Amino acid sequence: MVCYIVLSILTAASCSRFLLQNNFIFMLPINVWPPFITIGILTATFSASLSNLIGSSRVLEALAKDNVYGKLLSFVSGGVYRNNPVVAVFLSWALVQLILLIGSLNTIAQINSVLFLLSYLATNLACLGLELASAPNFRPSFKYFTWYTAFGGLFGTLVMMFIINPLYSFCSIVLCILLILLLHLFSPSRSADWGSISQALIFHQVRKYLLMLDSRKDHVKFWRPQILLMVVNPRSSCALIDFVNVLKKSGLYVLGHVKVGPEFADLETDPTLVENSHWLSLVDHLKVKAFIELTVAHSVREGMHHLIRISGMGAMKPNTIVLGFYDSEPPQDFFQSPESLYRTNTFQDEFQGRSLFPLRKDSSEKQLSGSEYISLISDILRMKKNVCVCRHFQLLDKTAVATQGRYKYIDVWPVNFFDPNSEDPFDTSSLFMLQLACIIQMVNGWKHLKLRVFLCDGRTTHVTDLTDFRNSRSNELRFKQQLQLLRISASIHQDPEWSRLLASL
Repeated sequence: MVCYIVLSILTAASCSRFLLQNNFIFMLPINVWPPFITIGILTATFSASLSNLIGSSRVLEALAKDNVYGKLLSFVSGGVYRNNPVVAVFLSWALVQLILLIGSLNTIAQINSVLFLLSYLATNLACLGLELASAPNFRPSFKYFTWYTAFGGLFGTLVMMFIINPLYSFCSIVLCILLILLLHLFSPSRSADWGSISQALIFHQVRKYLLMLDSRKDHVKFWRPQILLMVVNPRSSCALIDFVNVLKKSGLYVLGHVKVGPEFADLETDPTLVENSHWLSLVDHLKVKAFIELTVAHSVREGMHHLIRISGMGAMKPNTIVLGFYDSEPPQDFFQSPESLYRTNTFQDEFQGRSLFPLRKDSSEKQLSGSEYISLISDILRMKKNVCVCRHFQLLDKTAVATQGRYKYIDVWPVNFFDPNSEDPFDTSSLFMLQLACIIQMVNGWKHLKLRVFLCDGRTTHVTDLTDFRNSRSNELRFKQQLQLLRISASIHQDPEWSRLLASL
């Protein structure tokens, strides 16, 4: 480099501008022995072309081995003799000849310079991304490396590209981006496990913003459901998992599962390590935006305590726990049912002749008793969490709901089941149900459904006189005004049978 710098300075000091611009072999007449220049030109050209030819052939061989271009370069990986990519060398030579057909050395020099600078730009961009991601395994040997130097190299190469030729620079950048998109979408190696810098950058940013979230600053105006759905077996819970994905409304959604087993010290390995990949495949298959949390415990109740306490991170913690209803109905296999929207063979282990997530055969295989189920709900309320109990979701027809005309309403029954005689339709439980109904109505596929609110009078006597009738109408009017205040569009209906039902309890 020192020789090049000294030569450039001496040339600029001893030659005119006109000579340098119009005579490409200006050193011939000023050199001590003119043949030195001819020999130097031939030697430099031969060595540079040979090194570029060998280097580019190695790059082609690497692309062929990595199957980046699929069958397009499959013949290259087969044409190797004594670890020398012979076919790749000839292919590189043919590509060089195509470029030489341009016929103008100045044009070829500009294209070559722009493409070289583009490769340096990509290298600086990759180094900048790794530095910003704070990847611990990125340890450059250049002792003065910082993100400033990477950005400076990136900016400098970009500026030099456009100084050389703006048109070639713009076209090369566009073609490079187009090639990246095509390879990302269609390359046979697009799913290869080479490590994604985007994941490192996302992790860095998510961690930073999670630390900025402060649970002490939570406000009711910005409340949203942060849901933990307890799943016994995903094979029979696909419809419920899909529905809760609608219910979350951009909030946290966690699928929790308790692996009931013996003492952890008696196990050879953690069983959740094997199952975690299957659950992630389940999330991909159902196309839900959910996290997975698995735990091992002596009982479902103990495992649920683990999940409620440790699921989420920072201020993103579950505030609503969703449970399936405890009954004796046989579970339905959504993965193998012919008319199921969730049908798949992904979770069938053909080699071992068994299926993943096997269903229970009868009620005796339940891991939870009725009294324990009630204790679960009691524990959830004791932890100051909302609780939703879901039933008959195996009958939910998602396609029929999305089809306008089949279903028309979302029915809301604002009843406090812990105090059915309460006459206040705006207690916490009722408002929570109204909030969830409004969230469902905001989601595509459910927007066409209208809200119906059924008022349930907590009095155990029928309306017998004009005063009772007026009180009933007054409650309905007050409820309607409250709905308008909350900006909830819904029709209101009285249920005359509710008081009779309460009287029979």
